[in-house]
Amino acid sequence: MGDSLKNRVRDKLLRQMAEDGQPPAAGSEDPRLISVVADLDALESVADDDPLVELLAGRYLVF
Repeated sequence: MGDSLKNRVRDKLLRQMAEDGQPPAAGSEDPRLISVVADLDALESVADDDPLVELLAGRYLVF
């Protein structure tokens, strides 16, 4: 695994959740946190070379 782009994006999303108060409570309406959770779920469902990984890397400024 190592330092793949997918791993770096996952780490960034998990840090973002921790900073924002993870996970969103039932009925939470915080759109930012809901988006981070949805993006993390989507990231977990794709392969390392899927274009979504690069899309999320750009969205969250992961290089």
